[in-house]
Amino acid sequence: MVQKFPSWPDVAGDLIAVAAGRAPADMVIQGGHVANVHTREILRWDVAIKSGRFAYVGPDASHCIGDQTQVITTDQTMIPGLCDGHMHIESGMLTPAEFARAVIPHGTTTMFTDPHEIANVLGLRGVRLMHDEALMQPINIYTQMPSCAPSAPGLETTGHEITPDDVAQAMTWPGIIGLGEMMNFPGVIHEDPKMLAEMAATARAGRTIGGHYASPDRGPAFHAYAAGGPADDHEGTCVEDGISRVRQGMRMMMRLGSAWYDVETQIKAVTEQGLDPRNFILCTDDCHSGTLVNDGHMNRVVRHAIDCGCDPMVALQMATINTATHFGLERELGSIAPGRRADVILTSDLRSLPIETVIARGVVVAEQGQIAVECPHLDWPADARGTVNMGAHKRAADFEIPAPAGTSQATVRVIGVVENQAPTQAKTATLPVHGGLIEGKDDVCQIALVERHRATGGVTNAFVSGFGYAGDMAMASTVAHDSHHMIVVGTCRDAMALAANRLADVGGGVTVWKDGRELALIELPIAGLMSDSPATEVAAKADQMVQAMADCGCTLNNAYMQHSLLALVVIPELRISDKGLIDVTTFKQTELILEAQ
Repeated sequence: MVQKFPSWPDVAGDLIAVAAGRAPADMVIQGGHVANVHTREILRWDVAIKSGRFAYVGPDASHCIGDQTQVITTDQTMIPGLCDGHMHIESGMLTPAEFARAVIPHGTTTMFTDPHEIANVLGLRGVRLMHDEALMQPINIYTQMPSCAPSAPGLETTGHEITPDDVAQAMTWPGIIGLGEMMNFPGVIHEDPKMLAEMAATARAGRTIGGHYASPDRGPAFHAYAAGGPADDHEGTCVEDGISRVRQGMRMMMRLGSAWYDVETQIKAVTEQGLDPRNFILCTDDCHSGTLVNDGHMNRVVRHAIDCGCDPMVALQMATINTATHFGLERELGSIAPGRRADVILTSDLRSLPIETVIARGVVVAEQGQIAVECPHLDWPADARGTVNMGAHKRAADFEIPAPAGTSQATVRVIGVVENQAPTQAKTATLPVHGGLIEGKDDVCQIALVERHRATGGVTNAFVSGFGYAGDMAMASTVAHDSHHMIVVGTCRDAMALAANRLADVGGGVTVWKDGRELALIELPIAGLMSDSPATEVAAKADQMVQAMADCGCTLNNAYMQHSLLALVVIPELRISDKGLIDVTTFKQTELILEAQ
């Protein structure tokens, strides 16, 4: 059931009557302060709410109170509900309903979501399912139509492809706000007809084109990308990246996710170099359920920005009005002002930002960290749950990497994981050969991509470093951005086979094995990406997964996110796909073995 919400014109007469004192408000919040993100002032004002929208925002709302008005008297500060400018619900391992349930107590009342994970598995049908459940929620969840499935055509095989016709069709759906991140930046730069057609369909519909420029090259290639139409970017990792985007009229989305820590460097453009903060937006991009339940969501990002030296009111703008303005919704949400959706948080301190009461569309939806409303679930169909099709069960032999005959060691390419960042490093290592097979050594272990969409039986094998794994272990996941095959990382081929087969049996998820036994399992039966179980249950399993990774020797912060991105063939430098090892600096397949002796 889609949540029906009246437009401003639908209720303008009612709002006028309440503001003028001719009719009672549904709710009045009095005695506190209003954080005005239009002017960066803290004002001792009241607010009156009618039909889920702000009717009166001013010094005294007593004239709006009637016999049936709900009155909240407080000395707290009212701030707008927080907006996440770019994120993927699937990264939370949760459906839209359970994701909403997890983040509402943290003060998130608006999300701009790109479901390109499920698009790679189920195509347009999967996007529609996400879109429909999003519209059922008591908060604002806008959907960006995924642009790139596959993200790099010719370098990976997805379960389904997204076409320009799909994009044009989606632009007619009620909850679509724009085009999801344009990950195929080489395609844009080289005028790929498909990418141009998708952006054209979005622009002609008057919607926002999301960006994704994951390259350090800020020369002509970057300028060509900006000329194509993407309106924002979230892939910057340094202050120069942020500055270059906003100078081209793009919005810089600075992310703090479970493993992406890019706010601290880029916010210096505002805090140290004095750039206009209106074109900077805070977002999460990817947060798994453990982070959401234990640490927070956009409230965590705002606090982090403040800790990095940002003025609290500026940080608040970056998570409210700046985001709304970017998507053309500044007259609809993102501030406490007449006519806007009555999304408001009561907090006792703007710097530490405790989220004490959350009101969305004029309804109290959470108090003191406890949700107070229902988040309706879609009835997910059977075909969305049976998506792990890897063919026959795997054996240890499927993960063998043969060496050239007669050699005792081999120099190979290695994917180097970088803590707290999405990019990898293209490394090399000289590894021993035993029994004709190349073996891992020290911090270098094996990685395999197992095809799981069409039951081809294909397995791509390579090497990865940076996790710190030791002993006989393996970790497997059907969350493998963006093609979402199965990624298996391990030091033991027998364990790798056990892990892969376990996920095939349960229909997808994440599993960690050590010494022949399973330490952790998160079942993700919907598209192999999400669970419709309560967020607290999924978060508890995610905590077990993190501990299991540590028990296997991993010392990285939230290394699961690095694991899940090892197949993302649009972020440099080196990745793995069903086609082989991919050099993402040249966007070409490259050989694993460089030299054998």
